[in-house]
Amino acid sequence: MSYPKIELHIHLEGSVRPAAMLQIARRNGLSLPADSVEEMARLYEFRDFPHFLEIWMLTTACLRTEQDFRQVVTDYAAEAASHGAVYLEGIFTPAEPVNRGVRWEEVFAGYCDGAQEAWETHGVRVALTPDIPRGYPMETAELTVTHALAHADRGIVGVGLGGAENASPAEPFGPIYARAKDGGLGSVPHAGESEGPASVRAAIEIMGADRIRHGIRSIEDPGLLRELADRGIGLDVCPSSNVRTGVVGSLAEHPLPQLLAAGIKCTVNTDDPAMFGIDLGSEHETALSLGASARACYDAGVQGALCGDPTRAELRRIGEETTWPGE
Repeated sequence: MSYPKIELHIHLEGSVRPAAMLQIARRNGLSLPADSVEEMARLYEFRDFPHFLEIWMLTTACLRTEQDFRQVVTDYAAEAASHGAVYLEGIFTPAEPVNRGVRWEEVFAGYCDGAQEAWETHGVRVALTPDIPRGYPMETAELTVTHALAHADRGIVGVGLGGAENASPAEPFGPIYARAKDGGLGSVPHAGESEGPASVRAAIEIMGADRIRHGIRSIEDPGLLRELADRGIGLDVCPSSNVRTGVVGSLAEHPLPQLLAAGIKCTVNTDDPAMFGIDLGSEHETALSLGASARACYDAGVQGALCGDPTRAELRRIGEETTWPGE
């Protein structure tokens, strides 16, 4: 799959390949319940979505230093570039390392430095969208936005919301997202993954979502599908992730074809590629097998990216100059 790609939903902590995660753990004097790449693969055999979150917390806890955060970005940029990526919106959850004693500034500096190095070294533009984790105190959400706004000149373009969708109600996040949007940041919460259409509506109505991360359960509400299509609110679709976490029973059951048929703008994303044993190229193969169009997914990425006008114009130029599969 050699055509250019835009990825808008990649958890940078979940992009760390098993060998690198083991190396980082050893560097930080930490242990994992796995001592080899093969044992890590067995660790990543998820029973369901809560089990995935449990393993996520267990493994990503190894990321402790500014060097770690920077490496996470540059390593994934190199990998994604090998599959044709030209623009990424990387997700990271600063509250998790802060909760382990790391300073906010150290987390943001590492990821922002990594994004700069990714462009200089690999020619991939990496914008960053820190996630607010559900279930944490609301003060944590406020601090995430405060530090995101302070680093808006270093590649922070939006604020997400992650974790278990049923962990906290949406309403308290309204003022927090209003402050982020007043400061020029986009709103890109997770919704409609493990919970139903009501979570998507809350993301739109309460958090002013510019895009929905996942959103696949919108398929359960025809009225919501029409609203998403009419308003041009795109979905970050991650087919393999949905199967691996048990949100969807199989690829054959994945709602991507119905979402596309409803006129929803969908991008193709890996979510946590190291944990799911996939990459950006293989995920595009999966999406195309479900009826997606490489050009349409790229165009959805151009439309949905939280980038400035010069970058959007450059991405559009790349798309127009590409000979796309099927054209």
